[in-house]
Amino acid sequence: MRAEPRGPRPRPRFSRRNILIYGTLALVSLYYLLPLYVMVVTSLKGMPEIRLGNVFAPPVEITFEPWVKAWSEACTGLNCDGLSRGFMNSVRILIPSVILSVAIASVNGYALSHWRFRGSEVFFTILIVGAFIPYQVMIYPIVILLRELGLYGSIWGLVLVHTIFGMPILTLLFRNYFAALPEELVKAARVDGAGFWGIFFRIMLPMSLPILVVALILQVTGIWNDFLFGVIYTRPDSYPMTVQLNNIVNSVQGVREYNVNMAATLLTGAVPLLIYFVSGKLFVRGIAAGAVKG
Repeated sequence: MRAEPRGPRPRPRFSRRNILIYGTLALVSLYYLLPLYVMVVTSLKGMPEIRLGNVFAPPVEITFEPWVKAWSEACTGLNCDGLSRGFMNSVRILIPSVILSVAIASVNGYALSHWRFRGSEVFFTILIVGAFIPYQVMIYPIVILLRELGLYGSIWGLVLVHTIFGMPILTLLFRNYFAALPEELVKAARVDGAGFWGIFFRIMLPMSLPILVVALILQVTGIWNDFLFGVIYTRPDSYPMTVQLNNIVNSVQGVREYNVNMAATLLTGAVPLLIYFVSGKLFVRGIAAGAVKG
């Protein structure tokens, strides 16, 4: 007697449900990709072609001169060295800010998840509240604090600001991720004589690649795209790339060059886009593995 197949009946590939889902996804993707397409084609056109007014038409003659000018020749106030200076300032701000914030938050999250101490719940509550305080409320007190520390207007002052403001949400992410790991691992390590740092470096960190990628992506994109803190807490010689971009786009000197503005915008957003393309799958894994679990 032949056994009948079990399990749910396979659904047709072109069912109404699939057409609705993928059709909606295609429309949403088109909505977000169309402005990017316009920026790319505009940045590859010369100004005479742009003045014809057809923003969706591909360039008749491709030119990379707007990209070169945006990088090294566009005026950003008194200086006309393009985005190159802002790029180096952003890198100098980004690297220490990401390393410090992720390192400190990972230790905080580990301590709050597996090492209970007196006042740990109060400390965690303060961090959660800090994650939802609007940045604008803290601007002037931080100006006074950085002035008293002698860091106002310097890159290291901005590094300190980004490290502090990234701490609450990153600590929450690491705490929830570590809390979702089997507690038996920590107990077994304690029985074997491992201490606080031994468990952290030998057990927790090797298992936390997904959440580390989540933290890195959040910090890299947040710090790189920041404009408010950059324009307030630094001086013109240490402006990050976003502030330089604003100065280029809003410059009132001469003719407004839309191709240079588009090229400058794409150059400024290249780093976050690259990070997402390279590590997007790990980002999704980190979220699914416990980044949003309580």
